[in-house]
Amino acid sequence: MVEAIGAIVIVVGVITAFAAWVLSELRVRPRRFEEIRLLLGRFLALGIEFQLGSDILSTAVAPTYEELGKLGAIVAIRTVLNFFLGRELEHERQREESEAA
Repeated sequence: MVEAIGAIVIVVGVITAFAAWVLSELRVRPRRFEEIRLLLGRFLALGIEFQLGSDILSTAVAPTYEELGKLGAIVAIRTVLNFFLGRELEHERQREESEAA
C-alpha cells in the first residue's frame, strides 16, 4: 500500500512536470527549466520517502539477516539519492530567491 502511494506520487510528479514543460515550450505558460526541475525534484524526494517507508514496513514483520542486509543497502542507496536531490533542490531554491531579490 505504502509502496503504491510512493509510485503514485512519483507518477503525478512526472505528469505535472511534463505538463509544465510542454506548456512552457508552447509559450502558454513560460517557466524556467530549473523551476520545472525543482518541481519534479520535490515529487521525487517525497516519492522516495514513501518507498523507503514501504521497505522498512515490509522488513519489520519477520526479518531475516538476508532481508536486513537488503534493507540496509536499499536504505543507504535511497538516503544518498535523497541527500543529493535535497541538496540540489536547496541550491536551486536559493538561486531562485537570489534572482528574485
